[in-house]
Amino acid sequence: MSNLKRVVIVGGHGKVSLRLARLIAPTHSVTSIIRDPAHSTDLTSVSSNISPLVLSLEDSPVSDFTRTFNGASTVVFSAGAGGKGGPERTRKVDYEGALKVFNAIEAVEGKKPHLVLVSAVDVRDPNKIPEHYTEEDKKASERVHSAIPTYMHWKYEADKNLVARTGFAWTILRPGGLIDTPGTGHASIGRTHITTQIARDDVAAALAVLVDRPDAAGLAIDFVGGDTPIAEGIDVFYQEGCDGLAWVKIEDF
Repeated sequence: MSNLKRVVIVGGHGKVSLRLARLIAPTHSVTSIIRDPAHSTDLTSVSSNISPLVLSLEDSPVSDFTRTFNGASTVVFSAGAGGKGGPERTRKVDYEGALKVFNAIEAVEGKKPHLVLVSAVDVRDPNKIPEHYTEEDKKASERVHSAIPTYMHWKYEADKNLVARTGFAWTILRPGGLIDTPGTGHASIGRTHITTQIARDDVAAALAVLVDRPDAAGLAIDFVGGDTPIAEGIDVFYQEGCDGLAWVKIEDF
């Protein structure tokens, strides 16, 4: 086990995170950060390579996260308030919690882990509509931003903060609306439209690829339902040389 690459999953009891841990545990040592100790058995029952660790994005200090990240090859941030606790908790978890993780990675001495951040498709500067959006995309975007404005705002602020950082390697995965139907192993990846949902199984499969792709650093990858094999689609997006950052307002930096 000591020879396995170590991956730390922040938000380890989320639906995508549980799927990811199951996928990578046979070939990685996994530390899953959870809030509730009662969730530990949901992880340890899957594999002896998964170690639950109780830490709070809201209450634990940065130093606790830095200590946990030491020696890890990859950190996956897949945490979120999930609409629980009102707007203030969304800010605390989705924004301040994300920045706590960024700061903790920067504080790691020596080789810093690669961060893979799970965001969401259409998280963007609200005044900057992507050129490839169709009218259907624009209407869907308006519906989402009207329905969950606090979430979209704080996810954008966290993503924008990350994009400005140069102290460690990072990749952003931006999945569409999540569903629990079985995954297909396929997706539309990169310059996508936003109306097609994506199975959580497939998001986990993409993350399982990205934890071993530090060369994908600096990319923001839109990811919705589609027909392209996942690993192949990530390769194509990488080879095209597009960073996927057209959604961010660069002049803010």
